[in-house]
Amino acid sequence: MSETRRQRLQAILYPLAYHSQFRQSELTELVEETQAGFVTRTINAVVRAGVLERVHSDDELHYTWASTDPIQLIDRWIQDQIHGDQVKERPEEERPRERLLRDGAASLSNADLLAILIRVGVVGESATTGGTKLANHFDEELDAIREQSVSELRHITKAVTKASYCQIMAGIELGRRATEAARERPVQIVKITSTTEATEYCAQKFAYLAGDAVQEEFHIVTLDTKHKPIRTHRITVGTLDSSLVHPREVFRPAIRDAAAAVLLVHNHPSGDPTPSREDHAVTERLTEAGKLIGISVLDHIVVAKERCLSLREC
Repeated sequence: MSETRRQRLQAILYPLAYHSQFRQSELTELVEETQAGFVTRTINAVVRAGVLERVHSDDELHYTWASTDPIQLIDRWIQDQIHGDQVKERPEEERPRERLLRDGAASLSNADLLAILIRVGVVGESATTGGTKLANHFDEELDAIREQSVSELRHITKAVTKASYCQIMAGIELGRRATEAARERPVQIVKITSTTEATEYCAQKFAYLAGDAVQEEFHIVTLDTKHKPIRTHRITVGTLDSSLVHPREVFRPAIRDAAAAVLLVHNHPSGDPTPSREDHAVTERLTEAGKLIGISVLDHIVVAKERCLSLREC
């Protein structure tokens, strides 16, 4: 029964996730669910959870996602509907701490990480709910959390107590100090001008993907006009699919970085770097999209235990 419910909710919300904004009048066209009442109740519930937001525009009701990665929020919301809001009600393998130990901290969403820092919820609001509310509220300015007082965070979620507030602030400050320490170390200036250099750079920079990741992750490396790396961005987690890796999500951080070019990077947990047809399809689609906006796709590197491989050479 729970799996049937999961599939029914996914059938409503997944098609909508491919649209950053949609009208209420478009719901019947975008989803296949025949019971309009169930669609309406689902949409209203997702809005109440803060995953989806209502926007009034042009005398018509629009909806927009609270995050640039709606699939992740949708999966978490569906999980809450099926197993309950409390972490202890979830299957052990789906709990944030267990997933951190299994997949590494980088695999967790902001909501998961905040839930771990909140640690214990309060009556009526779990750590999971608190983490989700904070992550949604600070989606575009995560660094602003460190400027908030206890009362300001409690206004967003009552799951934040004095103890969890201290844990959140301690975690943020420790991350800041670790980043500062890394910046102070002398670094070798890297300039990527060839396939060999791109492959070597990704083999070193994304070594953890080859050795530790159990799921496929898709990242980009933004590059300046001299093809020096600016920073890396994780775009998606899960099986690489051209329908999920949308050019909008890929090039948004590149535009923010004022990048002239990007490297596409993803891993093969199987250890075999041989690219699939879908890998090539993703590369071609993003290359064409990059041409339209003036950001070139230099290469697509597959990271795996056996070796790293360039799709440009395949």
